[in-house]
Amino acid sequence: MNLPDTAVLIPQIARELEAHLKAQNIDDPRFVGIHTGGVWVANELLKELGSEEPLGILNVSFYRDDFSRRGLHPQVRPSQLPFDIENQHLVLIDDVLMSGRTIRAALNEIFDYGRPASVTLVCLLDLNARELPIRPDIVGETLSLERNQRVKLTGPEPLAIQLQTIDHL
Repeated sequence: MNLPDTAVLIPQIARELEAHLKAQNIDDPRFVGIHTGGVWVANELLKELGSEEPLGILNVSFYRDDFSRRGLHPQVRPSQLPFDIENQHLVLIDDVLMSGRTIRAALNEIFDYGRPASVTLVCLLDLNARELPIRPDIVGETLSLERNQRVKLTGPEPLAIQLQTIDHL
């Protein structure tokens, strides 16, 4: 399988996001990346857009519905939102959309901070394997993987997509 190149996807996503925001009459969005890969993608996207807006960082570990099964990674840090959420237009950015559970957790956390005017979801990759009815507004590429395959974003420099095979499913 040929994996997409992030150097191609980021500019494509930036163009689509600019068009989407313009169509929605959103002039001053706030950007929020989901820790870790979503933050890497968000930083690259902000560079591509020429934006110096502060980036909010969500760590959704405490909000995941599988927290009791997965446990908490010892290096979990709290979320950082350097702006008010209330009535803001947010651009929520993640690297890979698979089940939809990370996005659900992110939305739950965002609403604990306030009620945004809107949330635009941007994902680098959509693996077309959703368990929840969550779809990105802007997506770099949609992939259909074999049951034992996963993708991993490595970075932040260079930002690259790797295919992984899982032996124990």
